[in-house]
Parts: sequence; C-alpha cells; structure tokens
Amino acid sequence: MFPLPCACQNLRRLTRMVTRIYDQELRKAGLEVTQYGLLTALATAGEGNQKRIGAGLAIDSTTLTRNLGLLARVGLVRTRRGRDRRERIYGLTPAGRRQMVMARPHWERARRILRRRLGPEWDRMEQAVASATAALAARP
Repeated sequence: MFPLPCACQNLRRLTRMVTRIYDQELRKAGLEVTQYGLLTALATAGEGNQKRIGAGLAIDSTTLTRNLGLLARVGLVRTRRGRDRRERIYGLTPAGRRQMVMARPHWERARRILRRRLGPEWDRMEQAVASATAALAARP
C-alpha cells in the first residue's frame, strides 16, 4: 500500500476495503452492502420518495434508481404512485423485511471481522465518520 495525499482518496480507498468485507458476508444472504443499506434505510424511514431516500443516504439519483429497481424486481421493495404521476413512493415488502432478518447475521459477522482486524480503531472510526457526516449534512 502506498500513501495517498488527501483525505478524500484515503476515505474512498477505506470504503472500498470495508465494502469488500461487507459484500463478502452479505453475498451469503443474496445481497450486496448497497442493497442491504437501502433495505435498512427503508425500514428506518418507512416509506419515502426517491428524493427523501437519496438525501438520507447521500446517494446519486442514477445509482438509487438502479438499486431500487433491482430490489423491486425481486420483490423486496414495493412502489406506489405519489401525489402526481411522476412521483414514486418506495417501501419494504414483507419479503424485504424477511430478507433483512436473514441478512442481519451476515452483516453482524462483517462488523465482527472489521472490529477484530481494527481493534479500538473501528469504534473511533465509526464515531469520527458519524460526526463528520453530521457536520457536512448540517452545512451543505
């Protein structure tokens, strides 16, 4: 591994490494970390339109559309019309809730792997990332 000169590059590299571990575990439940994150967001937020979900996850519209469409096609997310014909409201289906329950042990295993590899750095990193995210969200 070679040093990178900026926080952005280091964060991106770190997230790729962490994502690989989560994906490796969640794949056993038939999901990727992005999909599990969307299911978790919908479970937390309840129903939401694409703008609300995208803002809550800080995810671009194209990626969100693709992933919501995939989850809807396999029956994990339901879609209904919003106030006008263009708006879509998304929510979890019962199958989506069951998939989350099935995937949860795999997600927890990925966290244990990371905690074991990183030790106390994992907890400090989680706190620092949460604080930095909140700070950026407060001052867009």
